Amino acid sequence: MAPSTLTALLDRAEALKHEVLLAPVKKSAALRGRAFVNLFFEASTRTKTSFELAGKYLGADVINFQGKGSSVEKGETLYDTALNIEAMAVDLVVVRHQASGAPQHLQEHLKIPVVNAGDGFHEHPTQGLLDMLTVREAKGSLAGLRLVIVGDILHSRVARSDLWGFVALGAHVTLVGPPMLLPQGLQHERVRMTTNLEEALAGADAVQVLRIQKERQSMAGMPSVEEYRARWGLTEARAEKLADDVLVLHPGPQNRGVEIDSSVMERAQSRILDQVQNGVAVRMAVLDWLIGGAHE
Repeated sequence: MAPSTLTALLDRAEALKHEVLLAPVKKSAALRGRAFVNLFFEASTRTKTSFELAGKYLGADVINFQGKGSSVEKGETLYDTALNIEAMAVDLVVVRHQASGAPQHLQEHLKIPVVNAGDGFHEHPTQGLLDMLTVREAKGSLAGLRLVIVGDILHSRVARSDLWGFVALGAHVTLVGPPMLLPQGLQHERVRMTTNLEEALAGADAVQVLRIQKERQSMAGMPSVEEYRARWGLTEARAEKLADDVLVLHPGPQNRGVEIDSSVMERAQSRILDQVQNGVAVRMAVLDWLIGGAHE
């Protein structure tokens, strides 16, 4: 996505946040008469709920698809499920799926817009946008900013979307984690990788802490929970050394006491709940952009 488009979406999200989300009456007619479906095949709290609220705040009709109890359990494919939903005259589909590339595959076959709400280990575009909005609100600009992303970079769709979004708008990104959880062959003049969290934090403006998934503990060479916290966790001791203006982010859900301490989440530097709020604003902007005519 071009930097100009990213900036336009962030600007629209910021405007909708103040015009609708933070207004005494959270209601707009921007998407009145429009309908979309949340087609989620993975568990989700923040993303699914925020897409639903984003649509309803803008006046759209929103349907939440549940895989359990649907024809998917009878063997219907994702493709056929989406075709049937499209035939019901909806205007857009939001898809979260465990298979990388599933939303792109659907977009190639459907006539309506498909929004990627997270696909496998691939991408999570609206999470990247909400993270950019959260940091931009606090810092004014992303150009020249130094973002640290720490955790399971290899399997994180959040890390990928953050990485390319922040870099596109001029930020520098440092990826930190255990050696087996860092990607290979990634080369960019504003991206670097290290296993040393202290070194990375020394020059940070913002820190995105990623959840460590329990299933990774079986990987060869993977440190124990205790070792991970000691070497790569954002502990209270590490947070105490951060400058007062260093932002602390986490896409959720959090493993408190593992990748981040509870006390760090409560610090003034934490922007975790701002991320949640901005998720609604960003998803309003995306929906408005695609089916509300905001970019016309």
